[in-house]
Amino acid sequence: MTVPPDKLRLYQRLVAAAGLDSKVNFGASYTAVNGNMFSMISKHGVVGIRLPDEDRAAFLEKYNAEIFRADPAWPPNPEYVAVPEKLLKNTKALTPYLERSYQYALNLRPKKSPRKK
Repeated sequence: MTVPPDKLRLYQRLVAAAGLDSKVNFGASYTAVNGNMFSMISKHGVVGIRLPDEDRAAFLEKYNAEIFRADPAWPPNPEYVAVPEKLLKNTKALTPYLERSYQYALNLRPKKSPRKK
């Protein structure tokens, strides 16, 4: 399964609007800084944005959103919100959340990259 192309374009537009670069892994796209992922699009076309507690609670309430699941069979990822499909088209409304997510990730403890043997 690959990410639906229309959803991937919307996600890439959002990432570009925030002045960020995305990476690709296992057929899906994501953003990360210092080894900490802060947004992603699942193979099912659902975008997840990592937010601090206060911002996450406000987003969930304002947009009647849910906690993100990369796959319906997996447990929810409690630090991420799932962007409602209708909202994904509104880059202007979403960009401040992705920027906030980036700032949040910058303040997380950097993850060490695995050592090559």
